[in-house]
Amino acid sequence: MRRVKKMKGRDSRDLTRGEEGGRMSGVSDEQIKSTPLCGKHQALGAKMVPFAGWLMPVQYTGILEEHHSVRNACGVFDISHMGQFHVHGAGATEWLNGMFTNNLHKLSDGVGQYSIMLNERGGVIDDLIIYRMAPEDYFIVVNASMIDEDYAWLSAHKPAGVALENRSAEYVGLAVQGPKCEEVFSKMCPGEKLPEHNGIRKIVVGGDELIICRTGYTGENGFEMFCPASQGVKWFEKVMESGAKPCGLGARDSLRLEMCYSLNGSDLSPEKTPLEAGLSWCCDLSKDFIGVEVLREQKANGRPTALVAIEYTGKGAPPRHGYEVQLPDGTPLGELCSGVLSPTLGKGIAMAYVPTQLGKIGTDVQVIVRGKAVPAQIVKKPFLKK
Repeated sequence: MRRVKKMKGRDSRDLTRGEEGGRMSGVSDEQIKSTPLCGKHQALGAKMVPFAGWLMPVQYTGILEEHHSVRNACGVFDISHMGQFHVHGAGATEWLNGMFTNNLHKLSDGVGQYSIMLNERGGVIDDLIIYRMAPEDYFIVVNASMIDEDYAWLSAHKPAGVALENRSAEYVGLAVQGPKCEEVFSKMCPGEKLPEHNGIRKIVVGGDELIICRTGYTGENGFEMFCPASQGVKWFEKVMESGAKPCGLGARDSLRLEMCYSLNGSDLSPEKTPLEAGLSWCCDLSKDFIGVEVLREQKANGRPTALVAIEYTGKGAPPRHGYEVQLPDGTPLGELCSGVLSPTLGKGIAMAYVPTQLGKIGTDVQVIVRGKAVPAQIVKKPFLKK
């Protein structure tokens, strides 16, 4: 999921190999969806792969080049596969405040926050961004593979008088990320201003209403925009003409992992709480919400596991989801949730859940890669210090 300030993860496994997203088991080729930009991606020579139930570009000219473009200049990602909900009506704030971990009362009009929706066991259903457009009026962006499940869960708990609308099919979404994003925005939307960090604004440019969100999932300065689906190709071309390089999901995955942004379906799951995932900063335990009692118990008595950052200290093939993590004496600790060769750091980086008492920073570990033990160490998050 994209992040507000410390932001959050999205659904994939090993994108460089073209494997499907974390919740795609049972999805047939006939069920794979395409965004309105699919034809444009193919025309640009993108390599397309199944991802979270969608056919998406994993890369255009190469993951390394696209990664560095975002870190040093500006890149644009198609995020049209993600979902958009509109919630409004008397009582919307109090209802949503009981569904999500963060505190909506901290928001003012035109501001968003990262939050998490839990099951009764305190496990993560989805992580998302919720923006307050006006009193009792919210715009919510959810993960692609969770659109239907999220909508069903919210609908089952919705009180009378509150409207919940799934408007995902109405938008094309673009994430424009990198230190030159403000220059790109000025060229594509002359005379308009970006919102403040974490903010959201509606603007009209050339007759099209655009929703501009000052959030991202790369750790760089950036913004995300939603435009009418029928105008998506036009705005994708405008962004590129204004100086942004088209980038695929491979670079998005390596960018977010360098910042230790969690990926739903891999780093986040219904079996793990946000406290175990290191996301206590977006959980207000002073308020009541679904799953809060489990979190309060963990805060009082300790978490059984913790999601830690692991960095190679020796040479080895790139770390991947599912690789075993051990202590140097062979004691098993767990399995990698996410892993990649960091283009910026030039070494393998990964995250894994390990027993809390064994997950201290500085602990030497080893990652089993194709039967070979690669030396590594648990390090402080994030890998990339901005």
